[in-house]
Amino acid sequence: MSAGRRLALRATVFQAGATALVALTFLPHGLPSALGALVGGGALVAGSAIAALVALGGGVGPAGAAITRLLAGVVLKWVVVLVVFVLGLAGFGLPPLPMLAGLLAATLAFVLAQILKR
Repeated sequence: MSAGRRLALRATVFQAGATALVALTFLPHGLPSALGALVGGGALVAGSAIAALVALGGGVGPAGAAITRLLAGVVLKWVVVLVVFVLGLAGFGLPPLPMLAGLLAATLAFVLAQILKR
């Protein structure tokens, strides 16, 4: 497994763990709050996994193609996050604060995974 794929997998695992911890902290406030935290963090976990597949899926090629895949992955990641947030808020009526807390925890876990990449 390449170093990039290992780092992407580690970041996804860190994000999923942070999302689960935030959901557990919102559980005393009710099931909708815990579900909101899961959906918020899960949106970023799914988006990051998709971004990693797109960015790292092209093999060896010219630098322009690699940058294009990387940018396409990042754009796709945030489109997934936005769509899941709209569905969670408008479609399912989940509370926004737990969703944002889950998203923030997953984002910070991604940063932590990048720092601890050894």
